[in-house]
Amino acid sequence: MLLTVFLAVVFCGAVTVLLIAAVAFIQDERFFSSAPKEACQLFLPRKKELFRGARAMGWVLMILSLLMILGVGAVSILDGIRSGYTFPRFSLRFVTILTVYKAYDMIFFDWFLLCRFRFFQHYYPETAPALEGRTYGFNIGSQLLKLLVIFPAASALAAWICARFT
Repeated sequence: MLLTVFLAVVFCGAVTVLLIAAVAFIQDERFFSSAPKEACQLFLPRKKELFRGARAMGWVLMILSLLMILGVGAVSILDGIRSGYTFPRFSLRFVTILTVYKAYDMIFFDWFLLCRFRFFQHYYPETAPALEGRTYGFNIGSQLLKLLVIFPAASALAAWICARFT
C-alpha cells in the first residue's frame, strides 16, 4: 500500500507539472478544454512567448510529465503482476491512485490555484471577469461524476485486464 500512496503522489506531481507547462509556458488555448466555457470565450491568443524559450521549456516539461504518468501506470501494473495481485488488489490500487488525484485536483487546482491563488488569472487576466466571485471550482458535477462513477469503473476494467496476467 505504501507504493500505491507513493505512486498517487507522483501522479499528482506529474499532473501539476503538466498544468504549469500548459498554462505558464506553452500558453496554447487548445490545452484549456476543461476550463469554464465563460473563460474560454475570453482567451486571447498568445503569439509572444513569456520569455525566450518558454514554449520549448513547456514542451519538455509536458513530455516529462506524461512520461511520469505513464511510469506510474507501468510501475503499478508491473509491481501488481510481480506481487500476484488479484482483481480486488489491482482495483484498490487503481481506485486509490485516481481518488487521491481527483481529491488533489478538486482541492489544490480548483479551490486553491483557481479560486484563491488566482494562478490562471495571472497568466490570462482577460478571463478574470468570468472567474470572479467563485468560492470553489466550476465543474463540481463533472468532478463528482469522475470521482464516483468513471474512475471506479475504469479502475475495475483495468484491474480485470491486469488480473488476467497474474
